[in-house]
Amino acid sequence: MTESAELEVDTFNPGWRLLAAFTSFAIVNLACAIDATSVSVALPTISDALHGTAIQAFWIGTAFLLATTVWQPTFIAFSHVFGRRPILLIALTLFTIGAIMCGVSKNITVMLVGRVIQGSGCGGILTLTEALITDLIPLRQRGNYFALIGVVWAFGSVSGPLVGGIFYLNIPIVVIGFVGIIAFLNLSARERTMTEKISQIDYIGAFVFVASSTSFLVPISWGGVMYPWSSWHTLVPLLLGLVGLGAFCIHEAYFALFPLLPIRIFGNRSTSLTYLITFLHGMILWSIVYYLPLYFMGVKGYTPIIAGLGSLPQTLTVVPCAIIVGLVASRTARYRWSLYSGFVLTVLGIGLLYLLDVKTKVVEWVFLLLISGIGMGLLFPGMNLSIQASVSQVDAADAAGLFTFFRTLGQSVGVAIGGVIFQNRMNAELRDYPDLAGDSADVISLIKQMRSLPQGDPLTLILRYAFAKSIKIVFVVMCGLAVLALFATVFIKGYNLNQALATEQGFVDGGRGPLEKDVDSAGPAEDGSKASV
Repeated sequence: MTESAELEVDTFNPGWRLLAAFTSFAIVNLACAIDATSVSVALPTISDALHGTAIQAFWIGTAFLLATTVWQPTFIAFSHVFGRRPILLIALTLFTIGAIMCGVSKNITVMLVGRVIQGSGCGGILTLTEALITDLIPLRQRGNYFALIGVVWAFGSVSGPLVGGIFYLNIPIVVIGFVGIIAFLNLSARERTMTEKISQIDYIGAFVFVASSTSFLVPISWGGVMYPWSSWHTLVPLLLGLVGLGAFCIHEAYFALFPLLPIRIFGNRSTSLTYLITFLHGMILWSIVYYLPLYFMGVKGYTPIIAGLGSLPQTLTVVPCAIIVGLVASRTARYRWSLYSGFVLTVLGIGLLYLLDVKTKVVEWVFLLLISGIGMGLLFPGMNLSIQASVSQVDAADAAGLFTFFRTLGQSVGVAIGGVIFQNRMNAELRDYPDLAGDSADVISLIKQMRSLPQGDPLTLILRYAFAKSIKIVFVVMCGLAVLALFATVFIKGYNLNQALATEQGFVDGGRGPLEKDVDSAGPAEDGSKASV
């Protein structure tokens, strides 16, 4: 650890203006978290109100997640050139416009367009929040701030299902954050003319990345739902997307004058492996977030509101665990323990979810959900710190943006894989009931059908057992992925968290000027100075 980095760790004092700025973009993350989860339980109601089909209802939820994912690296690249604050305000504006469109929509088309615009803004907010933390906070203290953002998302994720798709609720929250960001988020920036700024954007890379990511994720989302996985409608865009992403990497590594992403980040084995486990974590987490409410609604017969409350034992557990990791990391400079223990508990917790069944009592499923919640909570800040510590602090903002990208990419792929598993198992369970098996891809219709059946109808019990058995297999696969992630953590090295802050967009505290940092000492610690056990 260099002398300047050690001094920074000992003397860092955020001040009220920096804390106010952080609070402002934490507030807009709350709006994103509420919106990301509020629609899932409200889809049947929204579909009925707008006279939409089951496929259209499916896209209301999916379009938001896809748009959130594909724009993230582009937002980071533009923020390097035009500044974090202006690009964050653009993302907020997109999010607000999308929320208003969804709120006033009288048909599915307007709703879908609104969700795409809102999701695009959400993607910018997510990735720029991570980048801003790397701009404002020294590495050793970042765990606390990552944990606080995790707390905001946990609270929003719990609140989302309770408000159930009330899009106008986001507007006052966003306005408060908007005003706070303008008032308090003052950042230094390198002076460049507009012509210089425009010339420093990798437009080819941005276009290829967005187009290829969309081409990859859209068939991942509709495979097995709109078209069979063996259909050319699914395979052709999927393969084109993969080829395009490969071409993007080649372009960035060899041809781009101002790369959208610094490919050198992936040269570190620990960084690459942490991105892998982040991707797997996203798959596992979102499969649980998606299928637990379906278990409560389809198997237990709960209403959407009660189904949202049913996830509380797991969701609320994330908060204290994330805080603990942040506090321990800031005091001890150690973080790798959270990766090991987090995935051990995740493997155990997801494995125990296999016990969820038709006859599972309330007290039983409450305790079953706690263990996986603890594991997930330990991992959120731990993985982020692992990435931040293993890259040069000059690349910290890009690395943070990729962290959110791989997490949301994992969420999209996880829901798609979970859907394939669920559908195939439902088809097998309902093989003797062809009328029901034909609807196995349409979970919402199945739940509606169960609710419309007379009380005590034998078909209700058949469907509930089929639901339970199918969701069990989803949890089994996710448990296997957690085992893979646990194995990968063995090869992730621990780096020194005492690294100096390096950024061109440092915080300007009132009249005192930018808080300049030592860029020369901002590289990751060498392998011999590992700080984690």
